Amino acid sequence: MQYPLAGTLGIDFGTSNSAMSWASPHGLSRLIPLEGDAVSMPTAVFFNAEDHLTHFGRDAVAQYLAGTEGRLLRSLKSLLGSPLINENTEVNHRSISFLEIVTTFLVELRERAAQTLGSAPERVVMGRPVHFVDDDAERDAMAQASLLEAAQAAGFREVSFQLEPIAAALDHERRLDREAVVLIVDIGGGTSDFTVVRLGPQRMALADRSGDVLATTGVHIGGTDFDHRLSLEQVMPLLGYRQLGPQGREVPSRVFFDLSTWHLIQWLYVPRAISQAQALRVNYSDARLHERLMRVLREKHGHHIAHEVELAKIRCSMADADTTVDLSIVEAALTAPLGTAALHEHLDDLLQRTVACARECVQRAGLRDHQLDAVYLTGGSSALRPFQETLRAAFPSVPLIEGDLFGGVASGLAYSRG
Repeated sequence: MQYPLAGTLGIDFGTSNSAMSWASPHGLSRLIPLEGDAVSMPTAVFFNAEDHLTHFGRDAVAQYLAGTEGRLLRSLKSLLGSPLINENTEVNHRSISFLEIVTTFLVELRERAAQTLGSAPERVVMGRPVHFVDDDAERDAMAQASLLEAAQAAGFREVSFQLEPIAAALDHERRLDREAVVLIVDIGGGTSDFTVVRLGPQRMALADRSGDVLATTGVHIGGTDFDHRLSLEQVMPLLGYRQLGPQGREVPSRVFFDLSTWHLIQWLYVPRAISQAQALRVNYSDARLHERLMRVLREKHGHHIAHEVELAKIRCSMADADTTVDLSIVEAALTAPLGTAALHEHLDDLLQRTVACARECVQRAGLRDHQLDAVYLTGGSSALRPFQETLRAAFPSVPLIEGDLFGGVASGLAYSRG
């Protein structure tokens, strides 16, 4: 008889990337390798129409970008709380719901955990944002219920949830040698979450930590929103966005908004959407721009462009230097500029709204800035240079600590115990 593993699996199911950790009772959490030595992987599923296999993570993205025939799905978390989550889509000539695709991804995570642990875990703590959906408690509850359904369908018998910023706090606490009041800043692909929490080595043994959580806030803004804005402002004009037509009116913009939104791109490849885009030709003064748009849709280059925008954003931020978005897949030598000034200009309102949510969290906790011991960063999008600059301007006297951006939440989830 095989006995269930004694311990807790933590799953950070992210909009852009996912990670897992494992902690035995009273033991330290350890991240589980997901692709080679990498302990995080893109939340991506590719249904290969050539070998009829399902690919995940970096492999999924690489298969798609290599031109393999099939269907790539990303940003699945963005569909939680939306009616779309229960709608069906066609992959490899079969109809499957988006919730089933989420389940398929969680099944794969559970199997990869089993490869490391020797047996498939049955107990899991799933991370969740402070708000799946802003200002809509009913849809927020629906989102968690859908994720619960997917986790149970994936084979987990005992499923509980923990707020992602609180999980990050529990991980950070293991590195403290004294009590501290910390603002946890978790900027992911789809949401930004904040928690003011009291942490310390003497507090870890407390069974009930609810009194240590002084405030939580969250807003539905994240890395995919940054990518969407940059694509819309820097790339889509090369396909006709904001161009004036023969009558002096702008080309209708809906197609460009959808083409800049990862989880909506696939809907533009269906015959009806392509026909509607073709009909926009009369709205263009420059036929070349319309030809580019149609090439992107007919040849299914939308996800490739979105990927290139994300890579350019990362290059621009990390090097603090101007770069370009490679669009040669659309037209030879075609590029879109992306400079540091544009990065700040286009993202400023999103960053200001995000940091305002952080300030609100501190206010709800009844604290002033000088009462914070640190601002702790986690989540891949928290590395964005303009974001860190905006955050420092809002909290000039508080030390900024960059934690494990891709594994911190997962590590903390395994400590949550339910």
